[in-house]
Amino acid sequence: MEGPTVATGAAYGSNLGKIFHLSYKHRILLLGAAASGAMAAIFKAPLAGVVFALEVIMIDLTVYSVVPILIASITGAITSYFLFGLGVIYPFEIKTAFVMNDIPYYILLGILTGLVSSYFTRVYVFIEKVFSRFKRKYIKLFVGAVLLGILIWFFPSFYGEGYEVTNSALHGNFDYLFDNYLFNAFSENQVVIIILFLVIILFKVVATSITFGSGGVGGIFAPTLFTGANTGLFFTYLIGAFGIKTLSRENFAMVGMAGMIAGVLHAPLTAIFLIGDLTGGYGLFVPLMIVATISFATVRFFHKNSVYTIQLAKRGELMTHHKDKNVLSMMKIDKLIETNFYILKPNSNLKEIKEAFINSKRNVFPVVDEDKMFLGNIIVADIKDIIFDTEKYETVFASQLMFKPPTHIELNDNMEEVAQKIQKSGLFNIVVLNKGKYIGFVSRANVFSSYRRLLKHFSDE
Repeated sequence: MEGPTVATGAAYGSNLGKIFHLSYKHRILLLGAAASGAMAAIFKAPLAGVVFALEVIMIDLTVYSVVPILIASITGAITSYFLFGLGVIYPFEIKTAFVMNDIPYYILLGILTGLVSSYFTRVYVFIEKVFSRFKRKYIKLFVGAVLLGILIWFFPSFYGEGYEVTNSALHGNFDYLFDNYLFNAFSENQVVIIILFLVIILFKVVATSITFGSGGVGGIFAPTLFTGANTGLFFTYLIGAFGIKTLSRENFAMVGMAGMIAGVLHAPLTAIFLIGDLTGGYGLFVPLMIVATISFATVRFFHKNSVYTIQLAKRGELMTHHKDKNVLSMMKIDKLIETNFYILKPNSNLKEIKEAFINSKRNVFPVVDEDKMFLGNIIVADIKDIIFDTEKYETVFASQLMFKPPTHIELNDNMEEVAQKIQKSGLFNIVVLNKGKYIGFVSRANVFSSYRRLLKHFSDE
């Protein structure tokens, strides 16, 4: 319920902004505040709600933005307290205090959760791609239902949100590994326990991805917390099984949750405050910081974007704290193409070129063949010495005067690539091609004016 609740809250904020015709900046702020309030309410975690809006929704950190988000977050939390009391989803009690000697193990757990987070992202993207090949929705649902049914039959702990399993892990109990009667006889076998832990961790990600890929409704939070608690508990069991050291199962299960949130969402601060708020485990603040930070650093070696943003990044629609990139991502090349250029053929003679010069308001003339394949440009400044030389009118042709520009723009280039080409080439007009065919030109002046207009819209108070 957590993911859909936050998404629904964000939708409320966005739609309210549209109804009241607010500026882009105010709509984004409303979206962030609503998501923050929803998260604070569902998790009873007001601090995590604020940090989530700043880190994941990527609201700018200013007094202008923080105050409304703080109000929304605390309102959401108080409303939740009023309706449902002070209880939390994952009650946790610190029984073993943090000790300095455990720091190397927390570092190792951070690396492990970072690697599992990378696996989570890869599997999520892969399975979503597989299901996208199904053209009919009912086939998707049928295949997803069958696969999930098989997984749940073998591992009943996958059923539902996973709150009971996560809470068991937080209490150091892993009896849920043997919910299926097939495994009861191996409850004392260390090798089987290790294998079952690995299967539970790895296939929970598969089950979650199948749910989303086949069209099911759910969120990322609960499966991530489930996987994190099991990863932390598995880590302590593995260290103990090899006789290295006896670690606190409860503490490492809780901190493992933070590591997975930091890695999957690419949000280490949200992970620290969410798990701290969610479990009341602020007594383990240092381990939370260590594991969340290292997990985030580890996953960044493999993925630059989280499961939330990876598809947006591929489409060039990811909005970040970088305003310049945001504005460029909002610009579309097809809206900037200018086509009022006089087109010449390679056999156009100098007389025809002169007529084009007289009748055109442009000083650049594209040369294309019969199939509209671009051959080169002619610039008036380059031929000013001969353009009025009547003796050459019938003997000099466009193919002799044209030149191939040093760069061009492809129709599917994003605006960041276009801006770089304009900057590096120094050209005022760059030709736009689609697989070699002439489409038009993009001008430096048009790009700059469009950029300024969108920047004003983006930053409008």
